[in-house]
Amino acid sequence: MAEAIRMPLLSDTMKEGKIIAWHKKVGDKVKSDDVIAEVETDKATMEVMPYVDGTLLYIGIKEGEAAPVNGIIAIVGKEGEDYQQLLQEKPEAAPAAEQPAAATPAAETAAPKTERAKAAEPTPGDATVVRMPLLSDTMKEGKIVAWHKKVGDKVKSDDVIADVETDKATMEVMPYADGTLLYIGIKEGEAAPVNGIIAIVGKEGTNIEPYLSAGNEAAESTQPAAAPATAPTAPASEQAATQPAAPSEPAEGERLKASPLAKKMAKEKGIDLQELHGSGDGGRIIRRDIENYQPAQKQAEQPQARPAAQPAPQPQAAAPTAAFEDIPNSQMRNVIARRLSESKFGAPHFYLRISVNMDGAIAARQRMNEISPVKISFNDLIIKAAAMALRQHPEVNSSWMGDFIRRNHDIHIGTAVAVDEGLIVPVVRNADQKTLSQIAADAGALIEKARNKKLQPNEFSGNTFTISNLGMMDIDEFTAIINPPDACILAVGKIQATPVAENNEVVIRNILKLTLSCDHRVVDGAVGARFLQTLKKYLEEPLTMLV
Repeated sequence: MAEAIRMPLLSDTMKEGKIIAWHKKVGDKVKSDDVIAEVETDKATMEVMPYVDGTLLYIGIKEGEAAPVNGIIAIVGKEGEDYQQLLQEKPEAAPAAEQPAAATPAAETAAPKTERAKAAEPTPGDATVVRMPLLSDTMKEGKIVAWHKKVGDKVKSDDVIADVETDKATMEVMPYADGTLLYIGIKEGEAAPVNGIIAIVGKEGTNIEPYLSAGNEAAESTQPAAAPATAPTAPASEQAATQPAAPSEPAEGERLKASPLAKKMAKEKGIDLQELHGSGDGGRIIRRDIENYQPAQKQAEQPQARPAAQPAPQPQAAAPTAAFEDIPNSQMRNVIARRLSESKFGAPHFYLRISVNMDGAIAARQRMNEISPVKISFNDLIIKAAAMALRQHPEVNSSWMGDFIRRNHDIHIGTAVAVDEGLIVPVVRNADQKTLSQIAADAGALIEKARNKKLQPNEFSGNTFTISNLGMMDIDEFTAIINPPDACILAVGKIQATPVAENNEVVIRNILKLTLSCDHRVVDGAVGARFLQTLKKYLEEPLTMLV
């Protein structure tokens, strides 16, 4: 069955996306992980994959034109397959005049069991399938952290119906259609693949079975959830049993506005969001509102909370049976394992090491910080120096694309940041064009966002070169695994007072050891060596970066 490829939601502020380039044409065979197009949003340019195998039957948006989020941009299916019915479907409710005309094709393509259903057959305009959106260029699946609506609730196109945890952030999902929440396919705590059906919104009483049947071919994770389709009252009772207090009350007026992090913290601390007044934009409840919350009944609630937290049977029961603990992988940990394994075993790594005299950099940084509006770190100096060196050695600022090498004209430096769940790489964009104080301000803000899980997709994607710095953790030197799609990654150790021989004398110098990991498919040894020599020159003579 043909599958519609829709404009994905790539950031929480995105309303539409512009097609920058099509990498496939109508008639081409495509695989589920092929990049078929590049989409420019309000914040970044990202890649679109079909997530199904087949033939590209239809392209609906020309290069340079824009499509709304969830709008059909392409269709993939079997060669010669009729896809006109999909084009009649719309991300929002279709005009009433068009619905009768679409009813017949919908009935013809339904399974035999739909012929035995009620006389009121559903039309494409009766319901909208809400799929797991692609929220980052590394995302394969998303975990439902929380549902804010239950089956039977009325929803608006801009309502937040769920929070989704990806490998890098927690984001909000909106249906982009008005109607009734007819179906929830993924329970809280469970994951769905990108483009998998997570919910259906439409007219009350609509038969959702044809939508689920069509979606089963696109997302295997929806198959176990298809059973409740014939008994819509069952999911409703399950949802009612959970009784989510916070989301149900705002239905009388405007919906409760709170960031995903604030909702998560409130749930962990047992705080009723209805008691808070948000200090964010438009009254949105944010992290500091949760941290500063001091209820009047706090003293009365604490005695009740403590007895519930103190019982010790659980640790005592676990001790005799086993001396280990199995911890489920987070979404971030799974992606780290997959992508770095692919990089390490798929890209032929080689390593180049160089020692840098940082005496000049130490003195220059001290003078710069006397006049800089923000504190400049050694890592900021390395970002700037690397960006300047990449400008002179564009071969290093490249990516292996399989059949070709992509030489990137923009220089976007990723900086690896350790977080509780693993590792994330916020990106300083156009680092070669920024001053040291601008880099320091950008890097500081991005690192803070990363540690609070507030990074947006455009802030952790698009890197062309990566730096991993463990010097502040007293590591002398190390080798790093290349962060795809980069061709190189720079591992930075600590600055250490080291005796060196100069002019037949032993002197003490502050030495920094750098290791460049290179993908030999893109970068040869001599190219990497020349890059390191230029980088060393900039770090040993920082004033040359300002000229």
